[in-house]
Amino acid sequence: MKNYKVTVNGKRYEVEIEEIGGSASTPTVTRPAPASSAPPPRPAAAAPAPKAKPKAASPDNPAADGSGTPIPSPMPGNILSVNVRAGDSVTKGEVLLILEAMKMENEIMAAGDGTVTSVNVTKGATVSAGDILLVVQFN
Repeated sequence: MKNYKVTVNGKRYEVEIEEIGGSASTPTVTRPAPASSAPPPRPAAAAPAPKAKPKAASPDNPAADGSGTPIPSPMPGNILSVNVRAGDSVTKGEVLLILEAMKMENEIMAAGDGTVTSVNVTKGATVSAGDILLVVQFN
């Protein structure tokens, strides 16, 4: 016979397990174990993810000439779809593209009404946090 202490939903039990000729064991609960004086450990709070800094505008970046607001990737991932082209008018909340990260689809939406001045990614592209996805000239 083997004795084990098991905790289920915060309540401790003492369990005896008897071996029966090589077949499956049947657990028997004898009595709850005495309560511990120490509180159960609490899971550590997850640290917030660091915010990515947008990359600085460079001469080859269309946002460098002031033609709009660069929209950076909030996280690394893959571009699943690009729903706009340069010259398209967009409205606040419109989905500009879909970024897949950690098997989640993240919609990148327009922060306001405006016109797309450049699209810097294509479907299937891999991006890093802070990469400029597109540039929008907001009204």
